[in-house]
Amino acid sequence: MKDLQSKAVVLTILIACMVFIAPTQALAEESAIASLKQTGKAFASIAKIVSPSVVNIQADVSADSENADAQEDADQDAEGLPPQFLDLFKNLDPYRSQQSRRPVTRQGSGFIITKDGYIVTNNHLVQNATKITVKLLDETEYTAKVIGTDPQSDIAVIKIDAKNLPAVIFGDSDAIEVGEWVVALGNPFGLSHSLSAGVLSAKGRSSVGIADYENFLQTDAAINPGNSGGPLLDLEGKVIGINTAIFSRSGGYMGIGFAIPINMAKTIIDQLVVGGKVVRGYLGVKIQELTKDLAQSFGLKERNAILVSQVEKDSPAEKSGLKQGDVIISFDGKPVVNIGAFRNAVASSKPSSAHKLDIIREQKPMQISIAVGNLDTSDVAAKETRAIEPETIGNLGVSVQDVTADIASKLGIKAGVGVIVSKIKPGSLGELAGLNKGTVILEVNRLKVNTVAQFKAEYNKAAKSDSILLLIQDQYGSRYMVLNLK
Repeated sequence: MKDLQSKAVVLTILIACMVFIAPTQALAEESAIASLKQTGKAFASIAKIVSPSVVNIQADVSADSENADAQEDADQDAEGLPPQFLDLFKNLDPYRSQQSRRPVTRQGSGFIITKDGYIVTNNHLVQNATKITVKLLDETEYTAKVIGTDPQSDIAVIKIDAKNLPAVIFGDSDAIEVGEWVVALGNPFGLSHSLSAGVLSAKGRSSVGIADYENFLQTDAAINPGNSGGPLLDLEGKVIGINTAIFSRSGGYMGIGFAIPINMAKTIIDQLVVGGKVVRGYLGVKIQELTKDLAQSFGLKERNAILVSQVEKDSPAEKSGLKQGDVIISFDGKPVVNIGAFRNAVASSKPSSAHKLDIIREQKPMQISIAVGNLDTSDVAAKETRAIEPETIGNLGVSVQDVTADIASKLGIKAGVGVIVSKIKPGSLGELAGLNKGTVILEVNRLKVNTVAQFKAEYNKAAKSDSILLLIQDQYGSRYMVLNLK
């Protein structure tokens, strides 16, 4: 009798649980659906509010200019620019030959920033354009003129003659966090005013090889050729970035897109609107990442810093007392995270403005004051190297020679300073470390070497340890290099 009573109690409890669970599951499903509907409504709201501010841009370019750009791109690829990082204006006609003489039309996007017709887009979209046509959401077309361009950041400002236009609102690209929803608006493949949604995948992407000054937002929101110059938006419909490039092995969307953060773009846009060009600050130094091996060679535990590999003569850096081998740990009290962030901070500084650098010199912390200069963006021709008679050194696999007056004048370097690599054995220690023919070796373990004899002596001493620290100089400037011997 007791067993029957116990079973009845258990059965009653189970029935009660089933009665309770069923509506709970239904409520949970309804809540999830309601949440998805709210997200969808947010996207729809963004499309309604921002689409009128997004424009379609067609830039007519002469065949000669386009072929010149194509050759420049090919030259950049030959120098190491990853070909999978694609700009987004590529012509949409798959049958056009590069040798065609007829004009080329690039297609892309932009967004209105003022009621009187100022529009932001990418420099690579309007570069060398003979005519720029802007089409609004209502199909109204205008001919635009270029106000200013900045190839170093790939930003351009153009203007149309119109009034009472709907302008976007800028957001805060520093505040948005990885994982938050973002929306891309533009004209992929010429399809007007298309919206795609995704998340912010990463922030602070630099050293990508797309532009000189990089601090990209990375997103998986689908962007494709034609999206270039369009806005990346947060869920409030505010612009947080300018869509610029994609990572692709096929030419289409593969889940990785890059946008210029709007906080970085604001000062550039303002300068372009006011003066048509961008003025940047500069220090006059070559810098490199502080790798684990370099940190050990300099007796440092901290790697959240950058290493000064060269200081230009008569530069603001030299005048302030900054020296080769100094390790920079902060700029105006803000930690130096990487080279890209430091270069951007210096570049965005006004010329003649004063700043504080916290550095480590010979393992001792110091602080120096420095006034940034005005960056000269003129191109410097690369120097050619020349084959010279070898002097093989140890097991390094390279041959070196003194820097004679004749060699120095041909290469534009100082005579009697360092030794020059004249030959390198394929697969050798030197080649694997990154030495090349024409590289000048200035120091071995922080000791200057100005003759082959000095280099041999210092190298043989250093070769008894596990690693060797070299200071080298090539067409890219000076930098430190660690050779691991074991």
